[in-house]
Amino acid sequence: MALPIAVLVSGSGSNLQSIIDRIESGALDAEIKLVLSNKPDAYGLLRARNHNIPALALDHTDYPSREAFDAEMVRAIREAGAETVVCAGFMRILTTEFLNAFPGRVVNIHPALLPSFPGVHGQADAADYGVRISGCTVHFVDEKMDHGPVIIQAAVPAFPGEGGDALGGRILALEHRIYPQAIQWLAEGRLRVEGRHVTLRDAGRPPAPAPENALVSPALEQGF
Repeated sequence: MALPIAVLVSGSGSNLQSIIDRIESGALDAEIKLVLSNKPDAYGLLRARNHNIPALALDHTDYPSREAFDAEMVRAIREAGAETVVCAGFMRILTTEFLNAFPGRVVNIHPALLPSFPGVHGQADAADYGVRISGCTVHFVDEKMDHGPVIIQAAVPAFPGEGGDALGGRILALEHRIYPQAIQWLAEGRLRVEGRHVTLRDAGRPPAPAPENALVSPALEQGF
C-alpha cells in the first residue's frame, strides 16, 4: 500500500517535482494526498495541479497565531487522508502541536550538512564560510530548526571563490535524489530512530550508481 503523504511548500517546489517524478516512474511507493502552501502564489501549487494532485493555499497571515495556523494545517492534512508530512522548502518552523499530530512522521530536507549551517541560507552561508565540502541532509523534524535525527546526507565539493548559487546548484541535484529515497525507506518501514541515531534495515536492494563527485550515506538504492 502506498504511503499517503502531504507535501508542504513555500516556493518553487523543485523537490516536490522530484517526488512526483519518482512516484510516476514507479520507484517511490507513495501517494501525495495534498500539497499545501502558506504562500498562495507558490509555484509548487501549480506543479501539483499540473499532475492532478489536490493543492491548497493557507495564507499564514490570515491566522491570529502560529498555533492557529498549524491547527488548520493539521485539519486539512488529516481530511486529505495523509499520514506523513514532507516539508519541501516550507519556510516556517512547525509548532509542537503540529508535530504531536504526526509523531515521528514529519521529515525535512536542508541544503547543508547539518548540524553546520542551519537556517534559510545554508548554501550561501557555507560558500561564504569557505568550506571545501557541503551538501544536503534529510532529517526528521523536531521542535528546533534543522535539528532532528538525520536520515541521509549527501556531500559535494565546494570550490574557493564560488557563491551560494553555484554551490546550491550542485547540492540541489542531490536533494532531488536523496529526498525521494528517504521517503521510500519511510514507506517501507525500514527506518528506526534511537535517540539521535537513525538506522536503516537492509532489504538486499541493489545499489544505484554512485553520483559523480559526490558521497551519499546511506547509499542510494536502484531507482534513485
